[in-house]
Amino acid sequence: MLDPRKLHLLRELARRGTIAAVAEAVMFTPSAVSQQLSALEREAGVPLLERTGRTVALTPAGHLLVEHAQAVLEQLERASAALAAVRGGPSGPLRIGAFPTAARVLLPPALAALSSAHPALEPMVSEIDPADVSAALRAGELDVALVHEYDFVPPVTDLSMETEPLFSEPMYLTDRPSLAAARDDPWITNKPGTLCHTMAIRACQAAGFEPRVRHHVDDFDTVLAFAAAGQGVALVPRLAALSPPPGVTLTELPLSRRTLAAFRRGYGDHPAVRAAIAAFETALTR
Repeated sequence: MLDPRKLHLLRELARRGTIAAVAEAVMFTPSAVSQQLSALEREAGVPLLERTGRTVALTPAGHLLVEHAQAVLEQLERASAALAAVRGGPSGPLRIGAFPTAARVLLPPALAALSSAHPALEPMVSEIDPADVSAALRAGELDVALVHEYDFVPPVTDLSMETEPLFSEPMYLTDRPSLAAARDDPWITNKPGTLCHTMAIRACQAAGFEPRVRHHVDDFDTVLAFAAAGQGVALVPRLAALSPPPGVTLTELPLSRRTLAAFRRGYGDHPAVRAAIAAFETALTR
């Protein structure tokens, strides 16, 4: 019988590439991960890993088992969700991840609605960049998360994660009537590696220029404060632009940011996840 916990480690190795990265993600030692994977090979009866010096790669049999592992782990998530539904109403810890603007604007009313409807639930919120959500969900660090997608940025594809759309919001440009008019301005963008930064760079490139980035700032309130101080122009979503500082004008662009609820594949019917998504939707209607 193949151990699902070892299958999880094999799937993480396929995604992360090194035993050290898997060990860091699951909070094991590299030696413990290696031992677990060696035990899985013995259970499978075929080589799953090719070891060359300090590098490890999956064999064809290893890749085949990863495909089946995803289906097995998904079915176990479904079983967990079904058992939770049988036990009754949502209760216990609920780990929620959210990007900063959603945490500031959407989560306070959502948490109030959640506490009112399900007082036995204990929501615990962590701010997280959407690019890091799938790994956190797979590792069991989060149960549900708010993520976003932008125009010009392909959505993150992860077979272990499902999403449900919640809402779409327009993007605004500070202090200029169009992207083309901001060609020669200094820019304020989020840090490289974030979806927000990629969106801004590609939007400018689509308008025919490479932006001259002066500041890298992740917090949109700070971005708007910098714009008010004449430090550059920026693209901000509607959630971040509800109360712009004096002196900042905003031009709506034909660009959008879409917010979704994300959870482990097969886990979407868990009562706590359904309760969280219902609370998000309640907050949006208010």
